[in-house]
This record gives sequence, structure tokens and C-alpha cells, in this order.
Amino acid sequence: MRIEHMALNVADPLEMARWYVAHLGFQVRRRVMEPPWAHFIADETGQVILEIYGRTDLAVPDYANTHSGTLHLALLSQDVAVDAERLVRAGCTREGDVQALPGGSEMIFLRDPWGLCLQLIRRAEPLLPE
Repeated sequence: MRIEHMALNVADPLEMARWYVAHLGFQVRRRVMEPPWAHFIADETGQVILEIYGRTDLAVPDYANTHSGTLHLALLSQDVAVDAERLVRAGCTREGDVQALPGGSEMIFLRDPWGLCLQLIRRAEPLLPE
């Protein structure tokens, strides 16, 4: 078994997908241009897929008030501080400052414009093969 995608029900899937493409470098793999506006977007490796859609028959989770320890999307960054500043200019909000982690890694939590928590992380020792 392997993960194919992770799905997020959001209030504005069209704008969120556009923002992820423009500011996080995701690419649209498949989309449905009618309700529920499902967009399957892939990271730069093409191996990680998010489905962003807007089902009005289901409650949209309160991402903005969900603790970062409960849910976050972790994104690898070569320069956490620079990427954080760029994303804040694009509409993110900070949840603290850049934190140094044991072993030389560093990270910061941000909220995307829809309240979803993003963790920017630079790992001294990668978790994934490069």
C-alpha cells in the first residue's frame, strides 16, 4: 500500500488551488470545473498529491483554529526564513518565529490564506530520498 493523495474540503477550492500553484510550486494533475471543484495538485516531485475540493453538503473544517500539532502540511524548504517571508507577502500569517531543532534542522509554522497550517522545514538529515 502507498498513499495516493490526501483530500481537504475547503471553502474556496478554485482560489486555494491557484494559490498553491502560484506560491508553492504545485502543478494541477486533474481538475473538475464544476461543483465540488476538485483539484488534484502535485508537489514538484510529482509523487505527493493533494485533492482540494469544496463539498457544500459537508462542513468545512475550522482549519484556522486547528492546532498545528493536530494538522499541518509540511513543506521542505532550503531556506525557511526566506520562504516564510515570501509566503507572508503572498497572504500567509506567521505562527511564531523560525525554530532551531536538535540536529541542525529548522522550521516555522504559517497559516495559508484559508487557515490551513503549513510547516516549512529544512532538515539537516532528510526523511525522504532526494
